[in-house]
Amino acid sequence: MKRLFVPFLVLAALCFLGSSVYAQKGGRPSGTPGVTPASGTSHSEGSSHSGKGDAVDPGKKTPDELLNQNQKLSDNLAALLKKMGVNATPQQACQNFRNLGQCVAAIHVSHNLGIDFNSLACDMTLKGVAGSTCPAGTGTGSKGMNLGQSIEALKPGTSAKTESQKAMKQANQDMKDSGS
Repeated sequence: MKRLFVPFLVLAALCFLGSSVYAQKGGRPSGTPGVTPASGTSHSEGSSHSGKGDAVDPGKKTPDELLNQNQKLSDNLAALLKKMGVNATPQQACQNFRNLGQCVAAIHVSHNLGIDFNSLACDMTLKGVAGSTCPAGTGTGSKGMNLGQSIEALKPGTSAKTESQKAMKQANQDMKDSGS
């Protein structure tokens, strides 16, 4: 019986550790603006989060709704979009993104690296900004790219991981500063 106990214990430990590593890789790193902020209200009762960012929670608000509620964040994003020459409101720029954090990070990446925001949005959402069309070669396939993949495609030679982390920190700070 003793012989079976040690291998069983090792197997159980590996399963436990393996599941936590899998959950970390499959989910979003902490601090990632992948979950739309609750903007002052709690939607925790009865809602569950899969950790993948793909689940649509009927209690969550769209980026458009959040931007309409948060004029400070909307004004800050409008100023960045204007600096980049994007002829769209923040609501129009973010309408195709799954959540506000994703959009704000994309705006920051576009601003930081001088990447065309419409191309970045097309890669990530497969749709153009404010009725514009996606440039040829972007947004291909049936599933949009993540921020890092889009950075790699649009600005080769750039550290996509570093730049996407920087943009996510900026997005988190913007939303924190504006009360989102």
